[in-house]
Amino acid sequence: MTDIADLRPDRMLSVREVFGIDTDLQVPAFSERDDHVPEVDAVYRFNPDVTLAILAGFMRDRRVMVQGLHGTGKSTHIEQVAARLNWPCVRLNLDGHISRLDLVGKDAVVLREGKQVTEFQEGIVPWSLQRPVALVFDEYDAGRPDVMFVIQRILEQGGKFTLMDQNRVLRPHPFFRLFATANTVGLGNLNGLYHGAQRLNHAQIDRWNIVASLNYLPADEEIAIVQARVPSLAGDAGRRLVASMVAVADLTRKGFAAGDLSTLMSPRTVITWAENVEIFKDPALAFRLSFVNKCDDAERPLVAEYFQRCFDQELKESHQLSPGSQE
Repeated sequence: MTDIADLRPDRMLSVREVFGIDTDLQVPAFSERDDHVPEVDAVYRFNPDVTLAILAGFMRDRRVMVQGLHGTGKSTHIEQVAARLNWPCVRLNLDGHISRLDLVGKDAVVLREGKQVTEFQEGIVPWSLQRPVALVFDEYDAGRPDVMFVIQRILEQGGKFTLMDQNRVLRPHPFFRLFATANTVGLGNLNGLYHGAQRLNHAQIDRWNIVASLNYLPADEEIAIVQARVPSLAGDAGRRLVASMVAVADLTRKGFAAGDLSTLMSPRTVITWAENVEIFKDPALAFRLSFVNKCDDAERPLVAEYFQRCFDQELKESHQLSPGSQE
């Protein structure tokens, strides 16, 4: 990674002009793009409340966690804000195998002038802490609770970080920023959707200054997002098709909330379905390949019923077409 420690935000951007939110807020930004800056997604649609929460993190050095169901674009939301600010951003996917050494650093054997020597290599946390970087802990609640205590101190504004192996205390860069995304806010796998999610120490969760919730959008917004992602479905005919697809997704979400289904369609799944429609030219086949085959066998007739309601077309998984239904 290139050294960007000397970079500083050198201009102020209008939140109204850049993000289309009715506010007079100004946010610091960089004029030049670095290799660590995410690519701008021109068709990304921002949720105003979540965008303001993330911008508060950049403006006031607040620790911001974005919580919500899967497929809502939590991590992408943070990245797209950073992309428009030209703010270097590093995204770290947490899992049960991420250790303290991965975060903090470890001694490694390297070649120096043809000789093997042992030297300390910084982990992602001290590297980011010393630079104007937005560090994003993705799937924060999948990290092991004992490992997550490594970042306890830097969750406090201006909190220093101690490298015990080096007897060094690191002061955070003035423009270091910390974000996280989570499905459960450290409450564990309560609804059965998020296997691997951990119950986290609430004293640590309490240190996050802002917790924003990003869940599924209104139907019109979701339709617009799908059409933007799949340009071949633009126009009136495409909108009618996508509206039916979003209606199916909404039924799966209601079915999940009622306990009828053990899974649901996220906006990501709807986009995948639309992309598969573009490939196979058949909404029913694309639906089966995108979602139905992920469902439990016992639930597929109900999912087929949702499809029939919205498309007036029977799937082979439907009760009406199942072998036992014809007597």
